[in-house]
Amino acid sequence: MMHENKKLLIETKRLRLRSWTQSDKPAFRKMNADTRVMEHYPAPLSHAESDALFDRICAHHEKHGFGFHVVELSATSTFVGFTGLAIPQWDAAFSPCIEVGWRLAREHWGYGYATEAARAELAFGFDALGIEEIVAFTAAINVRSQRVMHRLGMQHCKDENFHHPAVPSQHPLAPHVLYRLPRDTWIRQYRDAESV
Repeated sequence: MMHENKKLLIETKRLRLRSWTQSDKPAFRKMNADTRVMEHYPAPLSHAESDALFDRICAHHEKHGFGFHVVELSATSTFVGFTGLAIPQWDAAFSPCIEVGWRLAREHWGYGYATEAARAELAFGFDALGIEEIVAFTAAINVRSQRVMHRLGMQHCKDENFHHPAVPSQHPLAPHVLYRLPRDTWIRQYRDAESV
């Protein structure tokens, strides 16, 4: 049974996507301090930096009514990571936009959880929120995340690749790729999948 302060938002075959609680902080800190998990970010996060990100995620929910959710295993309530929809806090050529994103603890890699959770978030965004388009982006060298984007049916917009404004221009992580998924494409893919 879920703790009373954990609000269930979305459930998939194996996962629960829910709101954040203070008790999530230790697992969140551990994930954000893992050098493998954070290899496509400028650096792992200290406990203070992780807590600040936690606060920003919660503030995004309060302001916009959606955001990143905790991903946990339905069977055990084990913290897996996070996924969800967010408005980037920096300007780009493709702004304004809403992105789908994810981050999973290393011990949960390789099970398809990122795709399963992100697909549920896309459905929530298109069906419940009525969003017209959702984007995703990552460092050009982050092949794992790009594979997830492909599995989600997102299209790589090669002519819109960009340098992340929060990363020094000469840094290996500065070049980023952009993927897009319009609502009508999602609906068409969903209907095609349902008809199989």
